[in-house]
Amino acid sequence: MQRSEGHGLPHATRVREGSSGLVLALVSMACVSGVVVVALTIACLRHHAKQLASGKLGLGPEGGPETHVDYQELCRQHKAAKTSFSRQEAVGVGAGGRRGTDTSRVSSVSSQFSDGPQHSTSSHSSTPSWSEEPAQSNMDISTGHMILAYMEDHLENKDRLLKEWEDLCSYQAEPSAVTVAQSESHLEKNRCPDSLPYNHSRVKLKAESKSTKEDYINASIIIDHDPRLPAYIATQGPLAHTIADFWQTVWENGCTVIVMMTALVEDGEIQCVRYWPDEGSSLYHIYEVNLVSEHIWCKDFLVRSFYLKNVQTQETRTLTQFHLLSWPANGIPNSTRPLLDFRRKVNKCYRGRSCPIIVHCSDGTGRTGTYILIDMVLNRMAKGVKEIDIAATLEHIRDQRPNLVRTKDQFEFSLTAVAEEVNAILKALPQ
Repeated sequence: MQRSEGHGLPHATRVREGSSGLVLALVSMACVSGVVVVALTIACLRHHAKQLASGKLGLGPEGGPETHVDYQELCRQHKAAKTSFSRQEAVGVGAGGRRGTDTSRVSSVSSQFSDGPQHSTSSHSSTPSWSEEPAQSNMDISTGHMILAYMEDHLENKDRLLKEWEDLCSYQAEPSAVTVAQSESHLEKNRCPDSLPYNHSRVKLKAESKSTKEDYINASIIIDHDPRLPAYIATQGPLAHTIADFWQTVWENGCTVIVMMTALVEDGEIQCVRYWPDEGSSLYHIYEVNLVSEHIWCKDFLVRSFYLKNVQTQETRTLTQFHLLSWPANGIPNSTRPLLDFRRKVNKCYRGRSCPIIVHCSDGTGRTGTYILIDMVLNRMAKGVKEIDIAATLEHIRDQRPNLVRTKDQFEFSLTAVAEEVNAILKALPQ
């Protein structure tokens, strides 16, 4: 019996030692696994933080890692293009002049920033995926179909369209005085003598903030329905000596979005001066403008981001400029699609804000008015308004600035754009 017990003890001891080794192995494996999990978690968090940092401005396509690569490549190409020009040439462009004609020295990316609607050959430019779908709308299906039928009737019935346009041309706003804009001290601040703001709806600058102590700028406040919340500021493209006035308008009205509807130069004619720095920062009276980024969204438009600083108060703000390249000065675009995609991007950035959007082309009437008309009508539809009259809406905005939507072609283009967007909204609604 004792021999049996004596042989059992070492056996029991060997079992305990094996169990202990197994436990140690399991604990070691658990520790290693924990370290790996923690490392992976930290790596994921860092990657996510980088993505958030690179996407803060909301300027790149929703393309994940490609967005960062695209943006870096754009910046490299833009910087490389800058080194091929002297500062004198850059200043010439800033005053609205055309860059040199040696196109072999100019990258396709750089050319987008000055002289007009040139198609980018950059492989990194891309059309954003969201452009395929219209913004969410409260428009119901029956109202949408009625509006669409109304628009199509206008477009198909050319006699009706012509008669409506003739009536619009004979419409006279009341009041319609433009004496302030025509005063001798203000004449040089107007780009075109027949594109002037009404006295009653003109933007008034704070005279005490200006060295000249004058409150005039060729710009008009455009309201939709609430006078306390202007929807737009329609203005001309700044002249070399009105850039500071332009930025004062931006600052005093709290604007965060600028819609630019013209190239700086078209067909050899200056349409607008470069009112932002070619790179880095520039000071316009008391407003320091810092160019943060330039991004070619697609071949039809690009987006710039700015920091704006009031050097007197040391306050700073951020704002975004959307620059449409594909609308010629004389005529209309071949398709409404680029403009509708452009508008969706603008509204995606602007959504939820209560400040006016600054819209300008060259003289602040034709292309400016067409954009405002289309945007105002579509915004009303999105809010569920069931009765839409584009002609009456045009009269409404012309009450606030003369000659908005200058030609019959622009009016017809407005109808077409609205009809196409309504059709897109209807297709997106649950049937």
